Amino acid sequence: MTHLFISDLHLSPDHPRLVRGFLELLKQYQDKNTQLYILGDWFNAWIGDDYTAPWLDEIVTALQSFTAHNNKIFFQVGNRDFALGQKFLNQFNGILLPDVFTLEINHKKLHLEHGDALCTDDVAYQRFRKVIRNPVLLGLIKRTPLSFRQKLANGFRKKSSETKQLKSYDIMDVNAKAVENVITEVDYLIHGHTHRPEIHLLGNKQRIVLGDWRTDAAWILEINEQENSSLNFKKWTY
Repeated sequence: MTHLFISDLHLSPDHPRLVRGFLELLKQYQDKNTQLYILGDWFNAWIGDDYTAPWLDEIVTALQSFTAHNNKIFFQVGNRDFALGQKFLNQFNGILLPDVFTLEINHKKLHLEHGDALCTDDVAYQRFRKVIRNPVLLGLIKRTPLSFRQKLANGFRKKSSETKQLKSYDIMDVNAKAVENVITEVDYLIHGHTHRPEIHLLGNKQRIVLGDWRTDAAWILEINEQENSSLNFKKWTY
């Protein structure tokens, strides 16, 4: 069995090359008994599971084919697609994971999360995250018209882009203490969000940062159970 980990694809109709890359990935791993873990920011914005569009229909059809070949898809929400729910995933038998999830592969424990909650030095963002992810507020937003949610998502993206330009590199990265608190009980911490792909050695443990997808390549992590859980963190081109 192959365990495949990706994050920060930021798929949207505005970037068809990224969509093509994701579809190619599904085809490549379709016959490899794959468990695919998408650790957030699958989509550049998600305004609700009632959203439909031709470009999204193509993705759903490919996902249905992928799972029909006895593969599985697991998803954790990110800061861009936290409104994505089980209703959308039901179309292709996907599984919504909690924000923090521990997976065990051949007696090794892997802690999975998107990564934004680890950036505790960014106090303003953490305050915003707590408010916008409130289940009551999120439930109210989901009941508003799609047009309103689209404007809201556009506003969030614009504000986020402007704010990032004013913040330092360190503030937007993970906090060392937050990482230490998480990795104590596991062998691997796997996350995305920061767009800084790298394997960090922390004693006998590893923090693996998945990279964001670009127009010609993506960083992906592959763990093969049949090869003694061999870990392959690679730049995959398409």
